[in-house]
Amino acid sequence: MTPSILLLGRNGQVGWELQRSLAPLGTVVALDRHSAAADGGCGDLSQLGKLRETVLRLQPTVIVNAAAHTAVDKAESESELAHAVNALAPGVLAEAAREVGALLVHYSTDYVFDGSGDVPWREDAPTGPLSVYGRSKLVGEQAIVAAGARHLIFRTSWVYAARGGNFARTMLRLAKEREHLTVIDDQWGAPTGADLIADVTAHAIRQALRSPGCDGIYHLSAAGKTTWNGYARYVIETARALQPALTIKAQDVAPVPTSAFPTPARRPLNSRLDTTRLREAFGLTLPDWREGVRRMLAEIL
Repeated sequence: MTPSILLLGRNGQVGWELQRSLAPLGTVVALDRHSAAADGGCGDLSQLGKLRETVLRLQPTVIVNAAAHTAVDKAESESELAHAVNALAPGVLAEAAREVGALLVHYSTDYVFDGSGDVPWREDAPTGPLSVYGRSKLVGEQAIVAAGARHLIFRTSWVYAARGGNFARTMLRLAKEREHLTVIDDQWGAPTGADLIADVTAHAIRQALRSPGCDGIYHLSAAGKTTWNGYARYVIETARALQPALTIKAQDVAPVPTSAFPTPARRPLNSRLDTTRLREAFGLTLPDWREGVRRMLAEIL
């Protein structure tokens, strides 16, 4: 029997790529927060009752939740909305998934950790979110586990995509306008492409449907590590190499601490994720972060 897949958040960075990667697995009903009955149901995670009704009516084999309140700073002043979307909705989805016997795939974040130390975070490491966003995502994880549905939760970080705005585009724009840039150099992580996340998700779903027993939380990020400063320098250097005619004024990218750019929400300094469990469970090799960024730059330049 061909699996049926309910995808939420179809127009987000990861959701857009998931429409491509999930298509070979089965029939996909892709919704966003503006979707209505004519599209197949409600995709607005703040409408908890309608969300549940959609799952019960469609009875999908797999639910992939790529929707979230991801405006980290705005979440500080929109805590109720962030809690509804990031904490309550995943619990509702998990309960509905249990009722219809569906596998729930959900995305979480490195923001569930406090960012201390310099060792990559393992899945079983103590959590300690620093922000409303991080706390709401952690509660969402806990609600899914408590509901008892089959689930795959992928914690990821520093997500980018060729589609829409991203850090690389911002750096290239600034590099064309200014001779000197300043970028944070004390936050560590691995830029991770939405396309990589989507492809790993499809692979994991296929295995999970064939071989139950791999449920749980997994860390999913590209290999390697860098700072936002190192990321910016790589973007500019690679752009120059790919497009020699490109006009770039920037002569240097000065390192500065996080304190130089105060924000409403505190960011973790250590966003390194240990992906050993994911790689071993699903037989995967994760590419170095530079490979994905270079491909993305070749696409957008």
